[in-house]
Amino acid sequence: MTTSPPNRPPRTGLPAQERQQLNEIEKKEWLDSLAYVFADAGDNHAAELLEELDHYAYFHGAPITFKQNTPYINTIDADQQPEYPGDPEIERKIRNIIRWNAVVMVIKANKKSDGIGGHLSTYASAAELLEVGFNHFFRGHGAGQDRDLIFYQGHASPGVYARSFLEGRFDEARMNRFRRELQAEGAGLSSYPHPWLMPDYWEFPTVSMGLGPIQAIYQARFIKYLENRELKPKGDAKVWAFLGDGEMDEPQSIGAIRFAAYENLDNLIFVLNANLQRLDGPVRANSKVIQEFEALFRGAGWNVIKVIWDSKWDELLQKDYNGTIVKRFELLVDGESQRYAAFGGKELREKFFNTPELKALIEGWSDADLELLNRGGHDIHKIYAAYASAVKHKGSPTIIIPRTIKGYGLGESAQARNVAHQVKKLDFSTLKDLRDLLELPLTDDQVEHMEYYHPGADSPEVKYALERRAALGGTIPARKVEYPHPTIPNGEFYEEFAKGSGDRQVSTTMAAVQIISKLLRDKEIGKYIVPIVPDEARTFGMDALVPRIGIYSPRGQTYTPVDSGSLMAYKESVNGQMLEEGITEDGAMSSWIAAGTAYAHHGVPTIPFFVLYSMFGMQRVGDLVWAAADQRARGFILGATAGRTTLAGEGLQHQDGNSHLQAYVVPNLKTYDPAFAYELAVIVESGIQRMYVDGIDEFYYVTIDNENEVQPAMPADGRSHEEIREGIVRGLYRYQKSGNTKAKLRAQLIAGGPAMGAAMEAVKKLEEYGVAADLWSVTSYKELHQDALLAQRHNMLHPTEEPRVPYVAQQLSRENAPGVLISVSDYMKLGADGLNGHLDRKLWTLGTDGFGRSEAREELRDFFEVDTKHVVLATLYALLRDGKIKGDVVAKAIADLGIDPERDAPVLR
Repeated sequence: MTTSPPNRPPRTGLPAQERQQLNEIEKKEWLDSLAYVFADAGDNHAAELLEELDHYAYFHGAPITFKQNTPYINTIDADQQPEYPGDPEIERKIRNIIRWNAVVMVIKANKKSDGIGGHLSTYASAAELLEVGFNHFFRGHGAGQDRDLIFYQGHASPGVYARSFLEGRFDEARMNRFRRELQAEGAGLSSYPHPWLMPDYWEFPTVSMGLGPIQAIYQARFIKYLENRELKPKGDAKVWAFLGDGEMDEPQSIGAIRFAAYENLDNLIFVLNANLQRLDGPVRANSKVIQEFEALFRGAGWNVIKVIWDSKWDELLQKDYNGTIVKRFELLVDGESQRYAAFGGKELREKFFNTPELKALIEGWSDADLELLNRGGHDIHKIYAAYASAVKHKGSPTIIIPRTIKGYGLGESAQARNVAHQVKKLDFSTLKDLRDLLELPLTDDQVEHMEYYHPGADSPEVKYALERRAALGGTIPARKVEYPHPTIPNGEFYEEFAKGSGDRQVSTTMAAVQIISKLLRDKEIGKYIVPIVPDEARTFGMDALVPRIGIYSPRGQTYTPVDSGSLMAYKESVNGQMLEEGITEDGAMSSWIAAGTAYAHHGVPTIPFFVLYSMFGMQRVGDLVWAAADQRARGFILGATAGRTTLAGEGLQHQDGNSHLQAYVVPNLKTYDPAFAYELAVIVESGIQRMYVDGIDEFYYVTIDNENEVQPAMPADGRSHEEIREGIVRGLYRYQKSGNTKAKLRAQLIAGGPAMGAAMEAVKKLEEYGVAADLWSVTSYKELHQDALLAQRHNMLHPTEEPRVPYVAQQLSRENAPGVLISVSDYMKLGADGLNGHLDRKLWTLGTDGFGRSEAREELRDFFEVDTKHVVLATLYALLRDGKIKGDVVAKAIADLGIDPERDAPVLR
């Protein structure tokens, strides 16, 4: 910046009045000059000049305050609005019909089953926002690669159902089964968007607040990923996410917005429905929530479009030459705005137009005229202008913030009231008023009986709605699963893992990386493998993959990495295959969901492997795991450094003894804890077959540890590999049988994952006490327990049939597995305890209940009482309780093994 300030005498010595006059003249000259630039050179050149002035002022020390907000008016001026392409009148009629049917559906459901729930007010506020989209923007499956993905605001689902009713997709009987999915007449309508419950309709579960925004961001990013890797043709698809202003309180709602801007996700559009209310009352009663979110998103690099005031306000703004109304807008707080929405024109006249200048602007206006001054989110012309601008915008994501009224049109009991969210019922008088407001041809008797209104399949309204949807690619929401079933590797592909590691020590985490690496090289499915890590690739030994497959970056690599030239050089690439998400398990999980649902959304069967610290897995991303289950995601989550005692030195919060219990509760999540590399290979092979060839909607949580050990070969004791493979998949198989056939004392030791080492040593130690122990590998307590519960249920419902015997009971029967049963796990005892009651005798369990410690593995296993000596003790005690040995034998063993019987239990320490 070389320009110097003009050489003029200082004005500081002038009298105050003269100085003020000079300032005003100077200001006018500047404004006149700027007006000339606007008229002569246009908006863009004016912006360039202002930016130059800003730089100049900054470098010469002018104290210009940075402002994240623009004035509290619409971003798009009335003069810039495009012409509305549709028929506003017929669209108004369509909205009115949908509004009515949405209300009737919820009220009828609650009349039939009091308290069944449902929401009226959210859709009432969002009707125009959604209908402009349905009629002019949202592209369906027929649009091919340009098809849009839409995250609907969960509480607005009644309005979406009502539109499908108008289109003929639902009949009255199905509408009458809103929230009554178990009725005998047929399929119902789920409370909110749930793909698990309505797999041909909904695509994304959104009503768990905050999960929609972060998932939408990573879905938009994954579209770019697929396109850049040429797995999907490049198109103009958008991801639309309809959100609530109260929902933005959730950290997940805003936690990834800077990432979206960094990734230049111009295919992402947030529509933040600012009706100024959350469930209990105002969102920001003492300020303006729209301004708060504008500042937040502008600061994060988003394109922000505010839709605050409707077209009626333009009349006042055009004749307000002094900016009086804009100044009054700035003084508004949301609590005040809610009063105007609730109490109407009289309140507006008395409290808003409260100065002589403002009163002059509405001279001659009646209260009825003032009632027409509405919020921009209910003006289809303003909404269309915002949407049209958003879809054309390039280089960054867009957030549209329309100002609406919660409960709009629902009368005094709901509109803009604090209780609006909870209103499920409207009285007869309010329903009649609503019918009149919506101008529907229903009699009082029809209103009283809460009849739906459908104008008929040949009506102009239905024809128009269907024509618009046909032009945009078909009716939505719609979930259609069509993808090429990949040719997957057979058992020979994994044979090297069945042979063991020889003399080489390998952890199951290393084995997992080897499996992923081998899958990446496969000519058939290698391109579909999506490794995902949250900034831990080196920790998990995955750094060798980086130079080979690259880390995905839409910018490529614009720098030379510090390790350039080395075998492990850091490599970013536009077509990189690995997703390195940084320190964000929520972000990485959202990325995994996008990859795990690509088979349904894009017809691309990507197979994600999300590798994370197991302790920071289920407990941190649990809600997103449920969302993944709901939308039928497929793929693998690998909980690395798993087990309470394997992550030496890390301490209390880092040591995982509970993730399997947290994973257990998700119905379609299969959980495994393999001890050996060959078990892991079998689980991966089975999972890919079931999910991507057989098309089963399930996903896998598999824990892998970081303890380097010689990996054994798959047992070769006369059993076929197929028999052992079946046991691995079903959850249990005998790893080795005791060679001592003469021993009178027998035991069956059951172990999995990191606990297997202690069990192996215990087998040898027990021989000193005359006990012959068989060793079993348990890969999944959940699989065993679920199978046992299903057998129990069948037997209860079929009392006259031969009882089914659970798989675990068959394997561990006294005939097949004589002696006492002892399990040892690096997880809490509760997992194994679930099998008690399904066996012909008690299963004695050892596990790691309690807090972790910053210690080495040997000391940790002693502390949690899951090491070899405690397995031996548990076995001897079980034999005592079984009447096979005397108490003094056990007492002597306690002394010999060096166990302190008075030590506090680890769960208490």
